[in-house]
Amino acid sequence: MPGPQLISRGYHYLQSTLGDLYREIAKFGIVGLTALVVDIGLFNILRFAGGEGPLYDKPLTAKIISVSVATTVAYAGNRFWTFRHRGRTHMGKEYLLFFALNGVAMLIAVGCLWLSHYVLGLTSPLADNISANVIGLGLGTLFRFWSYRKWVFPDIPKDNAADMELYERDASTPI
Repeated sequence: MPGPQLISRGYHYLQSTLGDLYREIAKFGIVGLTALVVDIGLFNILRFAGGEGPLYDKPLTAKIISVSVATTVAYAGNRFWTFRHRGRTHMGKEYLLFFALNGVAMLIAVGCLWLSHYVLGLTSPLADNISANVIGLGLGTLFRFWSYRKWVFPDIPKDNAADMELYERDASTPI
């Protein structure tokens, strides 16, 4: 039977680890919602500002611009707030990897929509929205959170001073 000190240390470790994870999840959610507002807001401004906006006849161009700006907002929020305590590499590399992982997450959502709509034959607007914007977006968000922690903002190595110095130097290097 483990001693009281071991149990106490285990409890404090678990509390610290889960507390850090909870804070990351909460910040990640706030950043994601902010990016969503930027995406939807900018898309609608580009399409419909003043009745017919500057890209009224170009919905795909408007969406590409709004998603690109929203992804940049999400990257900045995650880099400088959500994951600021985690490891960093060169900002340009992080940014490209961030965009690529967002692309994978988008494919997850599109894949859920494809499966539901074309394979299962669930073609109603409600079915499309549930598959793409509930299941697909949910799975894509889980993938983003996991992949950002693993590859874009990895743990800082605590046992190697040289690696720690490189992480700090690279994190402060501009694009």
